[in-house]
Parts: sequence; structure tokens; C-alpha cells
Amino acid sequence: MSSGSSAPDLASARRRLLLESAGLAVSTGGFGFVYGLAAHNAGFSLVEAVSMSLLPFAGASQFAAVGYVAQGLPWISIVLLTAVLNSRHLLYSAALAPRLRRIPVLQRAAMAQVLTDEAFALSAGHFQRLGRIDVRGYWIAAIVAVWLPFNVGTLVGAIAGGAVPDPSRYGLGVVFPAAMAGLAVGLVTGRREFVAAGGGVIIGVSCSLAFGPGVGIMAGGLLAPLLALAVPAGGNRRSPDSDVAGVPVELEEAVSDLDSLGPQDGPAESAT
Repeated sequence: MSSGSSAPDLASARRRLLLESAGLAVSTGGFGFVYGLAAHNAGFSLVEAVSMSLLPFAGASQFAAVGYVAQGLPWISIVLLTAVLNSRHLLYSAALAPRLRRIPVLQRAAMAQVLTDEAFALSAGHFQRLGRIDVRGYWIAAIVAVWLPFNVGTLVGAIAGGAVPDPSRYGLGVVFPAAMAGLAVGLVTGRREFVAAGGGVIIGVSCSLAFGPGVGIMAGGLLAPLLALAVPAGGNRRSPDSDVAGVPVELEEAVSDLDSLGPQDGPAESAT
């Protein structure tokens, strides 16, 4: 792999990521809009509703928190319950941390602040197609697909206020899970991934029905990978055919080749 041949591939991969992010931004903006409406209806001021999207930036946990506030739950209960629901981000961080260990701490902290389900799914697919970590690609996924549209949607929804008294009747909540399911399908590239995905769905849904969504998310995320590890790998681990290079990408070999590449995006990105 040479720097001369990888540069066009990087540009093409980023263009595809940008298109995917722009498509997902539509549903993310709608999700933020519904959250803004829900926050207003729960008695949140404009500043409070917008601040929750800017600072915690927790998506589904924000909806849960708004519902708990409307029910009059004590703040300590709200913090604990939403923390359980949001703990799935620990799994995303654990998956990304080994390849980002050479990135400066402050930059990793900023990346963690905007890490969401959608940012992880988009960037993971981008890294898989590219065969290595691309920090700028991560920012494209996190900011274009999620952070910006969700916050704009929150602002518009909170300002709209009582104009839409019952946001749930429009069924916008189904858009987000459907978009995430579509992204997840593209990451299933072998037997282990298939077992992990299928096992995660079965375990997650079963535990959610029995014990609640927070428990289901964590149980599926923790137990499904263990099931996948029990399945024979079946040869070298490869990604699907690269959409930019047209050939299968050997992920481990591609990552190990980074030291031979010239800097493309600064020192932080070339170190994985």
C-alpha cells in the first residue's frame, strides 16, 4: 500500500461517508425536533432544552430524562436511570479505544463527547471500507450526521412549542431505529458478525421486555460478542470488497502498513 494509491481512495471514501451522513442527518434532525417538542411540553425552557442537547448530547437518554422530569421523579433517580440507558456508549468506546490510543487525550475527549450510535455505526463502516482509522472521517460522521442536525432540530422543536401538541402521533420515533438497522446490516461481513448481530437482537429484545430497555441494551451488547467468539473465524478477517479500491481489504495488514504511509491528515490521524 503506497501513499500515492491511498490518497484517492481516502477522498472517495470520505465522499461516500459524507453522502451517508447527509442522508442520516434528515432523520436525526427529525428526532431532535421531536425531542425539542417533548421538552417544551414537559415544561423545559428554551435554554434548558437546547442546553441538554449541547452538553449531555445523549439522544434517547434525553427523551427518557424529559419523561422522568414530567413524572416528577427525584433528580438522583433520573441520573441513575439515564446513565444505565446511556451506558451502551461504553461498548462503543471500548471498540474504538485500541486504535485511537495514540490520538492526543484532549482530542479523544472531544471525540467521546460526540460519540453516538449513529456516529459509531457510520465511522465503523467507513474505517472498515478504508482499512484503517480516519479521524477526519469520524468527525464527518459525528458532526454532519448527528450533532449539527440534532441540535438544530432541538432548537426548532423547542421554539415551535405547543404548535404540535402530540409529537408521537407522527411516528417519527421509528425513523431512527430503521436507519440504525440499515447501517448495522452493512457491518455484517462474516459468521461471527452474523452471530453477534442476531444474538444481540434476541438477547436485547428479550431482556428489554423482561427488565427494561437499559438492561436489554447492556445485556445484548455484552453477551452477543461472547457468542460470536465461540464461532470459528473461518479464515483471515476481511472487510467487504472496498468500494473505493474494488478489492478485499485485509484489516490487520492495512493497519500495520500505516507506518509506511506519509502523513495525510496530520500526525494525529496517521497514528492508529
